[in-house]
Amino acid sequence: MDALLTETSLSYAGPPPLLIAASSEAAMRRARETAFASGQRIGAELDIAEARDRLRRQASVSAIWIELDRDCGEVVESLLDDIEHLVDSRRFGAVVSITSDLIDTLGARVFDGQAHMVIDGDPVERAATLATATALARTAERASDIAKEPGAERLRQLSDEVSRIAATLARLSTVPAAASAEMRKPVEGDIPDVSVESVRSVIRARRLRGRFFDEELFADPAWDMLLDLLQAEIAQLRVPVSSLCIAAAVPATTGLRWLKSMTDKGLFVRRADPHDGRRVFVELAPEASVALRRYFAEVGHAAVI
Repeated sequence: MDALLTETSLSYAGPPPLLIAASSEAAMRRARETAFASGQRIGAELDIAEARDRLRRQASVSAIWIELDRDCGEVVESLLDDIEHLVDSRRFGAVVSITSDLIDTLGARVFDGQAHMVIDGDPVERAATLATATALARTAERASDIAKEPGAERLRQLSDEVSRIAATLARLSTVPAAASAEMRKPVEGDIPDVSVESVRSVIRARRLRGRFFDEELFADPAWDMLLDLLQAEIAQLRVPVSSLCIAAAVPATTGLRWLKSMTDKGLFVRRADPHDGRRVFVELAPEASVALRRYFAEVGHAAVI
C-alpha cells in the first residue's frame, strides 16, 4: 500500500490529518471507512512497514490509526515503541484496532501504552475511540493559538488545566469504577483448601443466568474473572489474556480494561510467556488468592454466585 498523499501535497487548512497504517487491504478499507464516517481528513494510507518513517517525518498529525488483522511481528513492536515516545511529546493520539485472535500477542502490550485500543469494534465504538484520540491534538492546537494572543500566560495556564482535566476524564472512562477500591488484606491465619470442582460449579451456575435474564444485567466481569483465575490456580493451569477475556463474558476491549484495572489494584499479576515475550499469562495475586479461598471456606456449601 503506497501513501495516497504526500506532506507537500496536503492542504494545511483545518485540523491536522489522520494517518492510517494497516496490515492488509481489507484492514485498510475498514480503517478508511471509520475515518470517513468520523469526518476525518486522511493524510496518508500506509503499509505497517512504512508507518515508522512517515510518522517521524510528518509535520502535523491529529492521530495515527493502526489497523491489524494479522500478526506483523517485530514491525508492529517497533512501531508501538515509537508511538510510546511520540504520542506524549508531540501531542497526537493513537488508536490500535486489532482482531480478537491478536489479543494474546498484542492486547496487553497496547493497553500498557499510550494508544487507545479497539478489539473487533463496531462502527460506533471505532468512531468514538477515534474522536477521543483526535481530541488531544485539537486541545494542543488551541493552546498554541492562545499563546500568541495578549494575556497569553494566564490563558495558557487555563488551557493546561483544561488539558489535565480532559486527560483525567479520559482515564476515568477506561477504568471500571467498581474496581476503584484498594485490595483489602485478608485475615491472617491458615489458608483453607478449596476444590476446583466447587469453584467450577459456581462458574457454571453463574452462566445459567443468561438463559433467564439479559446478560447486560450482569455486565460487571470482575467476579467472573476472579473465579476463573482461582479455578485455574487450583488446577495449576496457565491462563492467557484471551482466555480470561472469554471468561469475563464481555467484549474483549472491556475485558482488557478490567484486566488492567484489577492488575493496577494488585488483584492480578501478569507473567510473560518464557517462550514468547509478547504473550502474557494472568494469575491471581497472592493476597487475592488467599481472600478468595477464605471467602469460599466461610460461605461453605451455600450457592456462591
